Amino acid sequence: MSKTLLIIKPDATERNLIGHIINRLERSRFTVADIRMVTLTEEQARKFYAVHEGKPFLNDLVAFMTSGPVVPMLLEKDNAVEDLRTLIGATDPTKAACGTIRFEIAKDIEKNSVHASDSDENAATEIAFFFGPDAI
Repeated sequence: MSKTLLIIKPDATERNLIGHIINRLERSRFTVADIRMVTLTEEQARKFYAVHEGKPFLNDLVAFMTSGPVVPMLLEKDNAVEDLRTLIGATDPTKAACGTIRFEIAKDIEKNSVHASDSDENAATEIAFFFGPDAI
């Protein structure tokens, strides 16, 4: 059983899609091992997205991720990272496969409703950020 992180972003929490997304995850045989709702501070969002430091979209991303509550979830499943990336679809919903979460509910490339870890290594770091002993 492997672990990964999914975050329901502010555009989806604002539209009351938390239950819908969890239902999609559970129907795809993910186990929600931990879940919480938080509103990130600017400092927390910048720390989480530090990998994007210096990129032109970082300030907009931080502003978006602090604009409302987010719902981070620790998910478990065999092949969790890859299976979740397949389920959520491409970052740009216009390029996401039919039937994926982003194809179905994302507004655009910036308000794409969910974040998912892109590797086992990043999943461990991101899980610790929200659920580890020094979590926010």
